[in-house]
Amino acid sequence: MISAIWEKTGTPQSPVDWSDPDQWIQDRLQENVRNTAQKIWKTSKKSLNPRHVYGSYLFINHNRLLALENGVYRSNDRTQRFMSGDEAILRELDAKEGMPKLLSIVAERSPCKRGDILPTWSDYLRAVSKFSKRSSIVGSLSNRLLNAIERGLVSRDGSTYSITDNGLGWLKGFTSGPLEVNPQATPSSKRTSVAEAARAQNAEQLALFSSRLMKLEPTQFEHFVKELLDAMDYEDVHVTKQSGDKGVDVVARVQVGITEIREVVQVKRTEGTISRPIVDQLRGALGYHNAIRGTIISLGRFAQGAKDGALHPGVAPITLIDGKRLLDLCVKHEVGLKRRPVEIYEIDEGFFSEKFGKEGVSEEETGAEEIAADIE
Repeated sequence: MISAIWEKTGTPQSPVDWSDPDQWIQDRLQENVRNTAQKIWKTSKKSLNPRHVYGSYLFINHNRLLALENGVYRSNDRTQRFMSGDEAILRELDAKEGMPKLLSIVAERSPCKRGDILPTWSDYLRAVSKFSKRSSIVGSLSNRLLNAIERGLVSRDGSTYSITDNGLGWLKGFTSGPLEVNPQATPSSKRTSVAEAARAQNAEQLALFSSRLMKLEPTQFEHFVKELLDAMDYEDVHVTKQSGDKGVDVVARVQVGITEIREVVQVKRTEGTISRPIVDQLRGALGYHNAIRGTIISLGRFAQGAKDGALHPGVAPITLIDGKRLLDLCVKHEVGLKRRPVEIYEIDEGFFSEKFGKEGVSEEETGAEEIAADIE
């Protein structure tokens, strides 16, 4: 089936649409492989497109998750252990896939963007595997981040990633007992402890920072928001007068693509819940300030009615920034908070592998090359 699909993949000049398995399985596959594709599609309750099973095929083969006897795949002990979520085998597979390394990188940098992770991940892959193309390295990082998110080991907020409590617990498990994998794949217990301590310190400081903001006078909080908007490259930011502002606290200009627009901001220094009328009030003030966009910034939360009203069809959008999102923005732009880097020395495995040869090369790309050759 994989070979049959491979032969019909098309080219960039003549692409092939694989989005509707109900259609292409019937139209493009012969009966001998059509049944296999239909079984994959139907037994997965139409969640697994047979066009995208090649990666799983490689994963199963390289990790011996099925036994191959006389050309026939059969389940074995490893199959059952993997399907049942056996911790030992999951840790073994994670270590081979570099998951401990990824978790340690995210833990040391949380919150972070993919671009913050990529350089260290790239050095790691070049040291322990045959990965060399940037596209392969970026793809592997995306796949592992997605896997970590689905398993609750990493959380994602927009384009920002953070390690979770489950992720820290899983990471610590790689340093608490013997695991027969390349030592470069797992962080040391001391390094994991540093990451854990940094996360605890950051959580404590963010809680104190939130309390500090709550203690500001309302006008002081408005000026704090002005500082944040300045740091976010808004221009002509100014706090309005205390009366006659129609509920608007801060006005600014911002560049959106090639267009400069005027935006108004209402600031709510409260840990309570903001309701729909506040959203409607701000939208009604847009014309008074010649603005086409509005934002409400609060230390609290927004009721569902407020969220629905903010994106109501046919009217100007209102952006809602709750307490958590506000803290994230302050961290990102270092307003009221400062990043204090911790220097950690580590052996440059990329240097040694480049100069003196590689040890512990991953089978992932090697296997892909072998199977691609088989298909050809």
